[in-house]
Amino acid sequence: MAEKKLPFTKEQLESIIQEYPTPLHIYDEQAIRANARRLLAAFSWAPKFKEYFAVKATPNPHILSLLREEGIGADCSSLAELVLAEKSGITGENIMFTSNDTPFEEYQKARELGAIINLDDITQIAYLEKHAGLPDLISFRYNPGPLRGGNSIIGNPEEAKYGLTREQIVEGYRILRDKGVKRFGIHTMVISNELNPAYFIETANMMFDLIIEIHQELGIRIEMVNFGGGIGIPYRPEQEAVDLELIGNGVQAAYEAKIVANGLAPLTLALECGRVITGPYGYLVTRVLHKKEIYKNYIGVDASMANLMRPGMYGAYHHITVVDKEHEPLSHVYDVSGGLCENNDKFAINRKLPKIDIDDLLVIHDAGAHGHAMGFNYNGKLRSAEVLLRPDGSAKLIRRAETLEDLFGTLDFNSL
Repeated sequence: MAEKKLPFTKEQLESIIQEYPTPLHIYDEQAIRANARRLLAAFSWAPKFKEYFAVKATPNPHILSLLREEGIGADCSSLAELVLAEKSGITGENIMFTSNDTPFEEYQKARELGAIINLDDITQIAYLEKHAGLPDLISFRYNPGPLRGGNSIIGNPEEAKYGLTREQIVEGYRILRDKGVKRFGIHTMVISNELNPAYFIETANMMFDLIIEIHQELGIRIEMVNFGGGIGIPYRPEQEAVDLELIGNGVQAAYEAKIVANGLAPLTLALECGRVITGPYGYLVTRVLHKKEIYKNYIGVDASMANLMRPGMYGAYHHITVVDKEHEPLSHVYDVSGGLCENNDKFAINRKLPKIDIDDLLVIHDAGAHGHAMGFNYNGKLRSAEVLLRPDGSAKLIRRAETLEDLFGTLDFNSL
C-alpha cells in the first residue's frame, strides 16, 4: 500500500501559504534526494550508469540543480529544456537530447553544450550534418513496433510517431559508421507510468538482443543503451510502488547473460525517469472557496485544471488530503472542481472525503511531475508559485506566482 502522508504539519503549511498564497506547488527536497539515491543504488552494480532526469516532468532549475548534486543528468527534448539544463550546471554528456520534428537551432544548441544527440528518424542524419555537424557520439531511438505493447498514455509503439524501425536502425548505424562516426548509443521509450517491473526487464532484454545483432551485422560496438523512462508511481493508495531493486537485479542478470557473455562489456546503462523521481514528492495546495449542492455536491477550490491537468486530461486519480481532517470519517461524496469554464475541470469525481468546509485546505498528492509543468493560461488563469520544502523545514520560493503583467506582457495595448 502507498502511504499518502504529508511532509509538513498544518502549522508549517499555514506559515508557508501566509507568504505564498494558494494555489501553490510544494516539493519535498529531502524525499526527492533520498529517492534519487535509491534509483542510483539499484544500478550501482553496472560498470557505468546514468540517470537523465526528464526535464519535461518538473522543469525548474532548482530541482535540476539538486538532482545534479546527486549525480543525475538531464533528458531534454527542446531548446528551452537545453537552456534549463545549462543554467542548472548540467552540460556535456550529462545531457541526452531526444527530440522529434526538431528545428535546426535545437541541434545547434545541443552540439554547443556537447549533449548526446538521440536521433528520432533516419532522415535526421543528413539534417543534423547539414545544420550542426555530426558529433563524435550519436544515438538512435528504436521503435519496436508490433514486437512490444504500449499502454493508454504512450499508445502502441507501431502507432507512435517516435523512433526508427529495426531495419532503419541498422541502416542508420551503417551510414554513420561510413561517415566516420566512432561512438554509438541506442535508446527506446515505449511505456509511460508503468507499475509492472517485469516490463522494464523485458525492455532491457530486447535492447541487449538488438545490440548483439547490430554488432554482428555491422561490426560496431554500442557503448551506451538508454532504456527510457516510464516507471510509474502509485497514485492510488491501494497500489504498490515499483520495486526498483527488482528491476536492477533483473537487468543485471540479463546484462551478464547477454552483454558480458557476448564480449560486449562494458556497456553504459541509462534511464531517463522523471515521474518516479519527483512525482510522489510534489503537492498542489489549494483552498476551498465554495460549496455547491445541486444534482451533486461540489467543492470549489482556488486551483484548477490549469494547475494540474492530469485528472481532467486523462481522468487520472490524485489522492486528496483535507488538512487537519486526516482522521475523520469519509462521510461525504464530492466532486472537487476548479473555476475554469470547462466541465472536465475536476480534481475528483464522486470522491469519498471528510466533511469539507469553506476555507479548508486541500492537498492534492503526487503532483511533483507533469503537474505545474503542464500548466496553461486558459481563461486567463495565472500559473502558481513553486516552493521547495528544505530538509530543515524552511520553505524556499523557486518560482514566483505569475501576475497579470506577466500574462499580458506579449500584448500591445497601446496600438488599440
